[in-house]
Amino acid sequence: MADSPTRRVPRAYASAVGRAPSGVRGGQYVADPQTDDVVVFVIGMRINRLRKVRSWWPAFVGMPRMLRELAEADRGLLGAHSFFGGRTLVTIQYWRSAEELGAYARDASLSHAPAWGAFNKHAAATGDVGIFHETYVVPADRVESVYGNMTQFGLAAAFGSAERGRRGRTTAHQRLEATEPDYVDAPA
Repeated sequence: MADSPTRRVPRAYASAVGRAPSGVRGGQYVADPQTDDVVVFVIGMRINRLRKVRSWWPAFVGMPRMLRELAEADRGLLGAHSFFGGRTLVTIQYWRSAEELGAYARDASLSHAPAWGAFNKHAAATGDVGIFHETYVVPADRVESVYGNMTQFGLAAAFGSAERGRRGRTTAHQRLEATEPDYVDAPA
């Protein structure tokens, strides 16, 4: 294999490709967005008063309903992951564009706009439940990601992925002036 091209792989992951369990992509890979911008939308809620179920229940059940609605038709959502811990529910979403995200949020014929209005009318003034969202529009060439022995997840699930070393988005250690991991050369 002396003529074979090589790629650099962190030593700890060099043999994981053939050993990972079913459904897990062994080794390391990176997200590979083929767009100008990556849109990440983080939305969530916090239950401030557990006993005030009437205040927080509509928001709690609303997000799964909206995600099902978004899965039924292409409105720009590329992927989503929800997490629940303690009193807080967080959903991380990946969108094709901020314009499509905004169009969905304001469309009165879909689930979000009426739920938003109902929350503002019935729950916002109580303080029983808190809500938040954050929107990040990031130039794709400023995105850094790495996944090791993972199922398809996050940006990689939404935008696709490539083996680490096949694309240029593997230089966080250089930009952050950190130590480079222990690498080995592996057959391409």
